[in-house]
Amino acid sequence: MDTLSRFKPVALEHASRLINHGPTVLITSSDGMRHNVMAAAWSMPVEFTPPRIAVVIDKKTFTRELIHASGTFGICVPGAAAMDLTFAVGSVSGRDGDKFAQFDIDPVKGPVLGLPLLEQGIAAWMECKLIPEKHTEDAYDTCFCEVVSAAADPRVFSGGHWVFDDSNRDLHTIHHLGAGNFALASDAVKAKTLAG
Repeated sequence: MDTLSRFKPVALEHASRLINHGPTVLITSSDGMRHNVMAAAWSMPVEFTPPRIAVVIDKKTFTRELIHASGTFGICVPGAAAMDLTFAVGSVSGRDGDKFAQFDIDPVKGPVLGLPLLEQGIAAWMECKLIPEKHTEDAYDTCFCEVVSAAADPRVFSGGHWVFDDSNRDLHTIHHLGAGNFALASDAVKAKTLAG
């Protein structure tokens, strides 16, 4: 794994903004010997301080097995340039082979947990520690985690905010509509202050 490149650290108080607009995410996981990457369409911030995230990961998946073994996982936010990869890694199981090798993914190593993270075609990533929830682990697919490090490509996330414009269209986040169809986050507009 390479070291981190053009991504800039994101203050943890802004980490929830990396997914509060509902993008499809890629979940990376490793138990030290095996690793995997999968797509997840349902994730959301649940607390600001410390930053905590909820993400739905089917309890029968290979990713969930690796997360329970290590207690950690990565959340990568793909841009439009990674749409085909996102669909591909979400369409096959890691139990059937190494998706990193199959799809020629060259991960970088996370700075805090050493997780495999993606940057090619990716807008942002977070390293996360699983928050064990014994009363829900067997019954629900939702995982809760605390973000311990976060970074984003400054071309699309800067000063704690997303910047979607024509210059960075390949990094506009993607939103799964079903059956391999995605929408892009674009045409961002700023609300005007109304006189009251």
